[in-house]
Amino acid sequence: MSTKTKILIVMGTRPEVIKLAPVVIGARKRPDEFETVVVTTSQHREMLDQMLETFQIAVDFDLDIMKPNQDLRHVTTAALDGLHGVIGQVKPDWVIVQGDTTTTFTGALAAFYHQVPVAHVEAGLRTHDKRQPFPEEINRRLTTQIADAHFAPTTLSRENLIREGVSEDAIWVTGNTGIDALFLTLGSEPGETAPSPTGERRLLITAHRRENHGEPMERVCRAVLRLVDEFPDLHALYPVHLSPRVRDVVFALLGNHPRIELGEPLEYRRFVEEMNRAHVILTDSGGIQEEAPSLGKPVLVMRETTERPEGVDAGTVRLVGTDEERIYTETARLLNDDGAYREMARASNPYGDGRASEKILAALAR
Repeated sequence: MSTKTKILIVMGTRPEVIKLAPVVIGARKRPDEFETVVVTTSQHREMLDQMLETFQIAVDFDLDIMKPNQDLRHVTTAALDGLHGVIGQVKPDWVIVQGDTTTTFTGALAAFYHQVPVAHVEAGLRTHDKRQPFPEEINRRLTTQIADAHFAPTTLSRENLIREGVSEDAIWVTGNTGIDALFLTLGSEPGETAPSPTGERRLLITAHRRENHGEPMERVCRAVLRLVDEFPDLHALYPVHLSPRVRDVVFALLGNHPRIELGEPLEYRRFVEEMNRAHVILTDSGGIQEEAPSLGKPVLVMRETTERPEGVDAGTVRLVGTDEERIYTETARLLNDDGAYREMARASNPYGDGRASEKILAALAR
């Protein structure tokens, strides 16, 4: 009888690959302890494949569910059907899901239907507003109700889970695996960033969330235009999400400015390098709120709420919403005021030391 723990790791989007890659790599380096199987729903096709190649992760099952203009109903039903079949075939000891995507929730639900225990990586994040962000807040709440092991990145996430009735014995505070992936990519913990040889300051922008489609995205773009027009040494880089709802707005409003560089989503290593080069980061991403503070970069978050308030409390992150004037004013303040910039850039990162995956695997091995 095998003494190995058979784990089935479920991923479907670019962020899930980034944050689960350290777990996959760590488990596959311990073949005497773990039999590791990886399944992808391919909820996001191109960006997921890019990350799998970056981290050299071999996939055992690819459900390939993505289709043009897919909606949440399709993603949910196709992922649930495919994952149910894979779990039945593999018969794992644990199903591991990460974060808050539709793949996360359906992976947990499919495992529950097979009565297989679920381990939730990055558990306990909350905005306490079920429509912000949509549908992620509900995905993570529902996953909590199913999960048997909760790997919380911070003590605040742990407290959220306890308030919702999760047993303290089922919670481990590990830090965030995104920091593991960041250090894995850089090869070590980052040091000081050298100034640009051209003397320019770089503004890195990412924005793609559903709640920011349409008019909010237009306001973001107008704020960026004002910033590059006012600061002649400012160069903006915006790797544009593949969603047509994002690209149609961004390319129409920002496509003709000589100091705004629009491009395709970047391979992860290149994106980490661009974060390291950036002076300020504007984003509606969750993961960047965790990664950029490890690089000493002020992050202005273009959302009304965040499930990562630890960064706000630490001073590394500031919520600015999608109001054009506020995005412009807060970014301009960091560009004009060296003291305000240093205060954000030197704040400590609350998201861990880059050893979260080690702690997760140690718990699962037990």
